[in-house]
Amino acid sequence: MDIFSVIKLIGGLAMFLYGMEVMGDGLKNLSGSALKRVLGKATSNVVMGVITGMLVTAVIQSSTATIVLTVGLISAGILNLKQAVSIVMGANIGTTVTAQIIRLMDIDSAGSMVLEFFKPSTLAPLALIAGIIMIMFIKTPKVKTPGEIAMGFGVLFTGLMSMTSAVDPLAESPEFVDLMQRFGDQPLLAILVGLVITVIVQSSSATVGMVQALSVTGTMTFNLVYPLIMGINLGTCVTTAMVCSIGSSKDAKRTGIVHIVFNVIGTIVFMIVMTIIKSMGGFPDLWESIADSGMVANFQTVFNLATAIVLIPFAGLLVKLSLMMIKPEPSDAEDKADLVAPDEKLFQIPAMALDEANKSVTRMGEVALKNLRRSLKLVEKYDEGRITVINENEDNLDVFTDTMDSYLVDLSGYVETEHDNQHINILMQTATNFERVGDHAINVMEVAQKINAEKLSFSTDAIEELHIVEEAVLEITDITVEAFRTLDSAKARLIEPLEEVIDDIVAKLKERHVDRLKLGICNTPNGMAFIDLITNLERVADQCSNIALLIMSHDDSSIIGNYHNYLKELHEGGEASYTAELARRKEQYFSRLDALEQYKLKGINKW
Repeated sequence: MDIFSVIKLIGGLAMFLYGMEVMGDGLKNLSGSALKRVLGKATSNVVMGVITGMLVTAVIQSSTATIVLTVGLISAGILNLKQAVSIVMGANIGTTVTAQIIRLMDIDSAGSMVLEFFKPSTLAPLALIAGIIMIMFIKTPKVKTPGEIAMGFGVLFTGLMSMTSAVDPLAESPEFVDLMQRFGDQPLLAILVGLVITVIVQSSSATVGMVQALSVTGTMTFNLVYPLIMGINLGTCVTTAMVCSIGSSKDAKRTGIVHIVFNVIGTIVFMIVMTIIKSMGGFPDLWESIADSGMVANFQTVFNLATAIVLIPFAGLLVKLSLMMIKPEPSDAEDKADLVAPDEKLFQIPAMALDEANKSVTRMGEVALKNLRRSLKLVEKYDEGRITVINENEDNLDVFTDTMDSYLVDLSGYVETEHDNQHINILMQTATNFERVGDHAINVMEVAQKINAEKLSFSTDAIEELHIVEEAVLEITDITVEAFRTLDSAKARLIEPLEEVIDDIVAKLKERHVDRLKLGICNTPNGMAFIDLITNLERVADQCSNIALLIMSHDDSSIIGNYHNYLKELHEGGEASYTAELARRKEQYFSRLDALEQYKLKGINKW
């Protein structure tokens, strides 16, 4: 084998690896939302979890990707440890689909047009032609991803054929034949070779593909193939499970440990069984038989399937073993912080990462709303202990805003569609608006502190007025959080009418405050505290209005960058639904405000 054959071999491997990556990325992008639903609904039933892991891996053509996603979903709190363990078992089976596809190299058309069509030498150029047409000539977002899948498939098989062609001369090399025989006589060494190569290549499917390419030399026997496959399986758990667990939650780390233990136990058990069968003379024609691509694929499938079947009943013990190796602490129940960005491992499927980011930002809105409620309670009944909680939550909101910004900036490098980029922009701006809601909650808290320190007090009338605007603002904030949770444009359209009513309420209360100052009914310290409170509440409603526009722009791109004109048209009566909702909200809140005014005019209450 000369230098040119080596170059051809390495170049073919590079094409093979790149084709797998392109095809896998395309498949993940195409099925991102579906994968999210499938993985998220994995039940505590181990068998269903195994089937889920197998199907997902078969779709995205990568057990590594499945395990990475599983770890990410554990960190996000979507999956528990038992579900993750079963999915990992299934992922080992699903990864064998790639080898079964590669075995198409063994097809002998024997003059049949149909079989000739399915040979890689025909499928590869056809896939490349279809892919380049979809990517370069059709140029629509809907066909770009299928085009990438087709291109990846074509490049993968072109690389595989290049590798096969490059290693073909090795069949006539005495040194190579002798080396293969030595490995076949030393299964432990063959296991080590398979493990090391997989760690280097970082893909079990690619390593199996290399073995299948080498099988065309006719120098590989079953004696060599079966320990190589076992070593490859050990290699993939080292390159994925441990790496995926770094920096993740404890359950995610335990999942990585289970993956290693699962493959190690499977390899040991299978080696013992194979050694016993061989020593007893079982299947005498098998061991020295020449392995082809189909035999490599079939053994990988049988090995992983049998290992899963044997170990499924012991899934619970594997979970307990991982708990013994990474012991739980009393704080494990609170292992996930109140506000936490999704795991970056979800970047492999941007649609899933976006969905989890949406949940995290929604959680941020919930925390901001709770802080606002706590601050308003301080105005009624001062509690120093509540101050600590509010400040801690505000610190969390501030830190999380920066964390989420960094997460979304990094995620932007993985998304490919303009719609997903716009979603990221919406998330970033919404996080900022929710953070400002938290800031206004702090302002309300500081007013409460001032009221307590200076012994200020409000009359019954002032308290009633404050309750009206408080109720409206808490309602609009609650609607905003719920609308953002599912990016519900219909619910978001209910926000602006209520925001306009809140503006009118606050304006009305400020007019009354001026009147009281003129009459000498209200003193300045009390009045300033009251104005500060309703001003901050009004600004909370403004943030909700901003978020509502962002939500609606997710489905209506005409709103993007046109917020001012859109609001102007609404306020001028451009939509019947807006006008009707505005009238309903005015009746709801101004009827109470007007009734309160009538009581005041009768002199029932004074400030």
